[in-house]
Amino acid sequence: MTEKPKDWVFTDPRLKELKQDYAAYTEEDFKVWRILFERQMPNLPKAASQTYLEGVEKVRFTADRIANFEELNEILETQTGWKVQVVPGLIDDDLFFGLLHNKRFPSSTWLRKMEQLDYLEEPDMFHDAFAHMPLLVNQHYVDFLENLSGIALKHIQNPWAIQLLSRIYWFTIEFGLIREHGELKVYGAGILSSAGETKFSLSEEPKHFPYNVRQIMNTEYWKDHFQDKYWVIDSYEQLFESLPEIEEVLEEMLANKTQDARQ
Repeated sequence: MTEKPKDWVFTDPRLKELKQDYAAYTEEDFKVWRILFERQMPNLPKAASQTYLEGVEKVRFTADRIANFEELNEILETQTGWKVQVVPGLIDDDLFFGLLHNKRFPSSTWLRKMEQLDYLEEPDMFHDAFAHMPLLVNQHYVDFLENLSGIALKHIQNPWAIQLLSRIYWFTIEFGLIREHGELKVYGAGILSSAGETKFSLSEEPKHFPYNVRQIMNTEYWKDHFQDKYWVIDSYEQLFESLPEIEEVLEEMLANKTQDARQ
């Protein structure tokens, strides 16, 4: 079978050509952004990874202005060569990984309503922008994203493989912690956009483990409440350097499942 070209995703008919219509944001949208920003940002100087905090400054996020993707793309491209790709919401796995593999971070442009401030089933633009994009200025972080997605695309027809890789994504990109100067800090976007989970994840209540690829790939995660365990990296370089091990453990677990199915 001929391998697809890397940029196949941009000609896929499912990927609509969408743009952020900044002028369409309402007064309520700006209010929602401000409330969420001002509610979470004061928690982060002591809780968030220094790389994230520096990233917030680099991408120029403030409470007064909803993130402007046109301006953001200029900054990201200069820093790491990445851009934001507007999508309507959740997209198919192959499109999601296809975009990341091409240095495009998928993001919606809609913001939750006032009555949805505390709970949202589907990630909105505040989560996508505020929580994810400041870290896109870190080269090791984006290299990890790009290459993890490349592994996923090799196995995109295998739901079990995607589930195993989703666990890595979940416990790093979404719910990862990092140790900086001996202290636990947050870098996972699912935590960074939640004041409650920021406090909880760094407390004594959940279990904290050193980053361990095999352990993570053998652990299921929850979408509807706080995690009860978190994995801690020592650096973003460690995350990037774990890619060969991720591929190795994945192949081993896939082979074991195939063997079990035959018995």
